[in-house]
Amino acid sequence: MSSETGDDPLNERAQQLLKLLVEHYIRDGQPVGSRTLSRDVGMKLSAATIRNVMSDLEEMGFVASPHTSAGRIPTDKGYRFFVDTLLKIQPSGFQLADAQVAEIQTRLGEHSNDPKALVGAVSKMLSSVTRLAGVVTLPRQGHASLSQIEFMPLSDNRVLAILVVNGREVQNRILHLDRRFGAEELRRASNYLNHEFGGKELNAVREHLVNQLKETRESLNQVMLDAIRLAQQAMDIPVPGGRMEYVMAGETNLMEFAELSNVDKLRRLFEAFTQQRDILHLLDHSLKAEGVQIFIGQESGYTILDDCSIVTAPYTLDQEVVGVLGVIGPTRMAYERVIPIVDLTARLLGSALNFRS
Repeated sequence: MSSETGDDPLNERAQQLLKLLVEHYIRDGQPVGSRTLSRDVGMKLSAATIRNVMSDLEEMGFVASPHTSAGRIPTDKGYRFFVDTLLKIQPSGFQLADAQVAEIQTRLGEHSNDPKALVGAVSKMLSSVTRLAGVVTLPRQGHASLSQIEFMPLSDNRVLAILVVNGREVQNRILHLDRRFGAEELRRASNYLNHEFGGKELNAVREHLVNQLKETRESLNQVMLDAIRLAQQAMDIPVPGGRMEYVMAGETNLMEFAELSNVDKLRRLFEAFTQQRDILHLLDHSLKAEGVQIFIGQESGYTILDDCSIVTAPYTLDQEVVGVLGVIGPTRMAYERVIPIVDLTARLLGSALNFRS
């Protein structure tokens, strides 16, 4: 987690008061006054001293005073210092009881043979546990090779294409053709393709099919021509390692927070979720980083997310990072609880994928 607190040192008294203020604001969502802090602070400080410290914190940019109240609220800089310096994160499993962890593992196991369903289950689970918006990218693989391809005849000039990728992932697609193919024709086509392209990268297979059809159409026999045309349609199936996609759940949870409940702000925020581009950029950044990443307010670089924080963690398959998951919520989210939940869930998802493999 990178620090954005600048070069202004805070003494122990200022740190304690800032921590107390952030905790109050996260819990209550209301500006925090000096009188509230004086009741809760562990050291004997006068109200005047607390006001002076708050004034210093405001001058340094750690807190701000809303126009409607004499109390103060944390700024992005204040939250960043709180997360990086003042927050004591418990081990990942601490925030969830053993029974909850077991339930999560069971739910993940139910979808272990379907990556998209597994990702959807994790997204819903993150949303349910944190009461924020959960987001999980679909797992991608750096190398996607064709292990086997088979075709089965169906009715009405349709053919079922079955691709086995990387020796374990099965992808099916129904092809709509301009004529009927018999079982023997399809067997010969699959034999040719498996012999020519088995074990090769899918992107390379696609490119080779296009070039072969363009350059040597005259010299191709009917079996090869049929096989290439069938394969071209089958290869329209999305390939692991392509454009990153994500599944999101619980967006409506954000409506419960006053700072995000403005109708126009919600509309623009949900539009950003639908378009995915900005969120994908942040998730891609997290994919390349190690461990939990936290983007607080303006740190995301996107105006629409100025009032939001995003907590992410990558997950792995065969010790290689293949995706990222996280939660999106207001900047006053309960970081102490959310961070270990995101970290733990990433490791549980990785375990489920590795068990599947």
